[in-house]
Amino acid sequence: MGDLTALDRPAPQDRIERSLMNDSVSILKPNAPAIVQQTANVAEALSVLLGRDVGAVLVVGESGQLVGIFSERDLLRKIAGLDTPLESLLVQHFMTPQPETVGLRDKLAFALHKMDVGGYRHLPVVEDGIPVGMLSVRDIIRHMTSMCSS
Repeated sequence: MGDLTALDRPAPQDRIERSLMNDSVSILKPNAPAIVQQTANVAEALSVLLGRDVGAVLVVGESGQLVGIFSERDLLRKIAGLDTPLESLLVQHFMTPQPETVGLRDKLAFALHKMDVGGYRHLPVVEDGIPVGMLSVRDIIRHMTSMCSS
């Protein structure tokens, strides 16, 4: 009649696994997110994507709360081939609404799992619904490879 929860918890085998299981998202020092208002048009969002050299922008409402994410994938799947000028298309009609998010205190493994299961390359980092960073697959890979070389 003993507690079996410890038997169900995986044990890290090396320092990379230990980092993924024990370190929080904050260790990656996520980049400040590229942000557009939900009233922005697609041309403005594209300008931010290109200007910041990022693959996704976060879309916020009037109060700064995260309402969506607009990525290169949205641009290619939903807009490419349309004859409508990008200035007349609102980003809120083409964004992915209510995206999955993580907090700075969430474990790296949790973030990586969300990205894997959802097929996401970018994951917003929020505090109280306000975007504070953007996590990318590249950030996690960079962290893991830096642990291999040191």
